[in-house]
Amino acid sequence: MTLHLELAPLISLGAGIGILVFPRLLNYIVAGYLITLGVLGLLGHSL
Repeated sequence: MTLHLELAPLISLGAGIGILVFPRLLNYIVAGYLITLGVLGLLGHSL
């Protein structure tokens, strides 16, 4: 039996719960997401 989980839905779920519990967390989540996309874009990777 193999369990296959994608990473993006798990991150999204965790971020959503975190925002519900700590609304100020939204700023950090958005900033981290944008920084990650920017770095990956500069390195030539895509999501």
